[in-house]
Amino acid sequence: MTSALQALADLREGNQRFVDSRERDATKSDAARRRALVQGQAPRAIILGCSDSRVPAEIIFDQGLGDLFVIRVAGNIVAPSQVGSVEFAADRFGTRLVVVLGHSHCGAVAATLSTLANEQAPPSSNLRSIVDRIRPHIHALWEGSSACDPDALMQEAVRANIRASVDHLKHGSAILENLGRESGLLVVGAEYDLESGVVDFFEGLPSDAPMTG
Repeated sequence: MTSALQALADLREGNQRFVDSRERDATKSDAARRRALVQGQAPRAIILGCSDSRVPAEIIFDQGLGDLFVIRVAGNIVAPSQVGSVEFAADRFGTRLVVVLGHSHCGAVAATLSTLANEQAPPSSNLRSIVDRIRPHIHALWEGSSACDPDALMQEAVRANIRASVDHLKHGSAILENLGRESGLLVVGAEYDLESGVVDFFEGLPSDAPMTG
């Protein structure tokens, strides 16, 4: 079993390789790797990320087949199915690092801010279900944003939404709470910058977490 801190270090190192455009290891997804994973998996990290096509977790962390258990949903929101998916991987595979991965210029967050500004509901109940999960976590920011730079508001809102998802996973599941107390499960929040490619881990890090790759 990979410890949470070792998995975090692996992700930081992988992201640095991605940012530096270093050559990927072809064996991470070759035929031998595929065959080796047929009978089972032991992912080193669980990623709850946004569905945005520009933020593929395996690529930005330079990981291969079987390395990450990835759950993607617009706005990296936390609903029962996402909690259950995280519980499944943590309990079944022994994965001890959970990363809520948001990103700059998130469309779901932007849509929620637009809804607040225009007081207009999204065009469908399905879209509204996403906005309704983000709205409570950024409403206070929007209310106090009259003198705020729109770009700064967007960045703050993205991070507030990530923090809310981290908090939900930490305190909204008896299974995850128990694994945190008993076996070192760690839930952290991170933001991916679309322009630089850098992932900034900023929420939930313990004092002994590695700061660089």
